[in-house]
Amino acid sequence: MQLSSTNSTDGTRTDQPQAQNPALEKDLEEQPINGEGEDVSHDNVKPESIPDIDGKPNSSQEDVLAARGLRRIILNFTPSWFIITMSTGVLSLLLHQLPYNGSWLQIISVIFFVLNITLFVLFSIITALRYSMYPRLWPAVLRHPHQSLFLATFPVGLATLVNMTVLVCVPVWGHGMATFAWVLWWIVSLLALTTCCHLTFVIMSNKRHDLEEMTALYLIPIVAVVIAATSGATVAKFLPNQQHQLWTLIISYIFWGIGSPLSWIILTLYFLRMTVHKPLQREVIVSLLLPIGPLGLSGFSIMTLGKLAKTLFPLTDALPHVRGAGDVFYIVGVMLGIILWGFATVWLVVAVMMIVNSGGFPFNMGWWGFIFPVAVFTLLTVTIGEELESRFFKVLSCVLAVICVIMWLVVAAGTIRRSISGKMFFAPCLGTDLFGKKLKLYGEEPKISKGH
Repeated sequence: MQLSSTNSTDGTRTDQPQAQNPALEKDLEEQPINGEGEDVSHDNVKPESIPDIDGKPNSSQEDVLAARGLRRIILNFTPSWFIITMSTGVLSLLLHQLPYNGSWLQIISVIFFVLNITLFVLFSIITALRYSMYPRLWPAVLRHPHQSLFLATFPVGLATLVNMTVLVCVPVWGHGMATFAWVLWWIVSLLALTTCCHLTFVIMSNKRHDLEEMTALYLIPIVAVVIAATSGATVAKFLPNQQHQLWTLIISYIFWGIGSPLSWIILTLYFLRMTVHKPLQREVIVSLLLPIGPLGLSGFSIMTLGKLAKTLFPLTDALPHVRGAGDVFYIVGVMLGIILWGFATVWLVVAVMMIVNSGGFPFNMGWWGFIFPVAVFTLLTVTIGEELESRFFKVLSCVLAVICVIMWLVVAAGTIRRSISGKMFFAPCLGTDLFGKKLKLYGEEPKISKGH
C-alpha cells in the first residue's frame, strides 16, 4: 500500500492511502477513510473484500468476519510495538534509581516492571504468530529500509527487563536470579550485535539518492549494543564469580566501543541532513528526540562501567602494571558522562524548540519515542548527581522523571484508545517505506493479497 504523503516513524497510518495494484482497489473503495487517512469501518467490511496475504480461500463469511479482527492485529503487528516495552522498562528502572527515593516509589517501579514483563511476553507471542502465520513477512521486514531498524527494539526491551531483574529479584531470591539474568544478558548481547551488524548493512546497502531521506531511526540498532553494555555492568556486580564479573565488564566496554562511536557518526550525518535540507515533516517530527537516547545512554553506560571497574580491578588484579587502574577508568567515565550530558542537553533543547514550532502532529506509535530518550538522559542525570553529590542534578533528575511519567501516561492512554478502534495497526513492510514510496520486495511489486 502506498500513502499519498508520509508515514509515521513506526508505520501507523496518518495519510490517505492509494492502491498499488488492482487486488486492493476494491478494498480501498469500500473502506471509508477519516480526515487523518485511517480506516474507521473495518468492522463492517464485506467478506469478499478482505485481503489475504497468503491467498488461501476463506471457508465462510462468518469465519472471515470472526477471524479478521485478530488476523488484522497479527498481520499488522510490526516490530515497532516493542518501543512500548523499551519505554516502560526504562521508566521502571528510572523510578527505582531516583534520588530522594521511598518505598512508594519502589512499589510503583515494581508495578511498571511487572507490566513490562506482561507486555513483552504478549508482544513476543503476537510476533511469533505473525511470522508463523505469514512467513513471507519475515524477509519483507528484513529487507525493509526502515521497518527493519525496529527489530533492534526487541533486545533493548529485553535488556530493561534484565536490569530490573537484577535490581529487584536478586536481593529477594538470591544469586540464582543473578545467574538467570546473566544468561539473559548473553542473549541480549547476541541479539544486539546481530541487529547492529545486520541493520548497519541494510542501511549501507539500501542506497539513498538524497540525504533528506535519512532519519534518526538509524540510531535504534546502535542503542541496542550500548544498552547491552549498560546491562553487563549492572549484572556483573551481582555475579558470585569475580572472573565472570571481570569478563562481563571487559565485554561490556567492547560493546560500548562498538555502539557509541557509531552513534556519533550517525549523529554527524543527521546534523548535516538537518542543516542542508528542509525540516522534518510533521509525521516524523518526534524522531528529533531520538539522538538524545544514544548520547544519554552512552554517558550512563560509561559511568556505570567505571564505577564497577573502580571496585573490581583491585580485587581481580586487572592491569597489574598500572597502579590505580580502576580509579583511572572511573575518572574517565565520570568525565565522559558529564561531557555527553552537555552534548545531549543541546540536542534536547533544540529538539523541543523544533517540535514546539512544528504546529502539531498526528498521534502514532512514534510518540513512544518521546519517553525512552528523555528517560535515559534522566538516568545519566541521576548518576552524575550521585557521583558529584550535587543537589542540582538530583533535583533536576526528579523533575525530568515526573515529566517522563506524565508523557508515559498520555501516550499510553492514546495508544489504548486507538488500539481499541484499530487505528494503531498498520504495517508499511507490506509495501511502502517511511516516506510512502512503493517498495519492490522479492524482486517484484509487492503482492499483498488476492481478491476474493
